[in-house]
Amino acid sequence: MMPPYEMPAGDGEPPQEGESVTAGAPRDPAVPVANEDAVVEALRAVYDPEIPVNIYDLGLIYDVNIAPSGDVDIQMTLTAPACPVAGTLPKEVAETVARVSGVGEVEVTITWDPPWTQANMSEVAKVALDMF
Repeated sequence: MMPPYEMPAGDGEPPQEGESVTAGAPRDPAVPVANEDAVVEALRAVYDPEIPVNIYDLGLIYDVNIAPSGDVDIQMTLTAPACPVAGTLPKEVAETVARVSGVGEVEVTITWDPPWTQANMSEVAKVALDMF
């Protein structure tokens, strides 16, 4: 059995719809719950190593939900199912967000619906990649 922080795609297969990874621990009740801006800032610190734009501006993050407990659920996609970092990027996202003050446990779930397209990218990403 794999630890809960590893994406079960290590066998060369892309992650399947609904597979998830987790990181973090219950939030210290003495620490206020993180807000969405803090979580988004953390997401902007994560890059696909093949693309010089952060995953948030690439449009790989579809949804972020922060529970009153500080637990965070993130729904994300990848640029393609066969993405070389498909087995590691979701783990990096979970671990990065889990380090934000006021965040408890983080679950990152992969979705392929809707598929990622260049239309998902922010204007900042399009300019950075010269795709405007």
